[in-house]
Amino acid sequence: MLDQESLVDIHVLHRQGYSIRGISRKLGISRNTVRTYLRDFAKYSSYGPRAARPSKLDPFKPYLRERIEAAKPDWIPATVLFRELQTQGYEGQEGLVKLYVARSNR
Repeated sequence: MLDQESLVDIHVLHRQGYSIRGISRKLGISRNTVRTYLRDFAKYSSYGPRAARPSKLDPFKPYLRERIEAAKPDWIPATVLFRELQTQGYEGQEGLVKLYVARSNR
């Protein structure tokens, strides 16, 4: 197992145009080791989607959806919904409720 510095050196030299043989000579490691780390780089270099973080609003979203659907075709101001949520124990900010209501009214 190579240390992080050697791994970075392999990729820097590869980007500079060195061959696998040239990298192995320069760093004093096996060609197969260089080849393996260059091949495996694609697996570990790309970032995947982040896991969704829970929101303070999540437990109250079903209630909000229900209230929004009941009011259609009219709408209920987000400040009113925010006050209703506060009586139910919501401790988040009003802006989060406004964003959710704006997205659901589209």
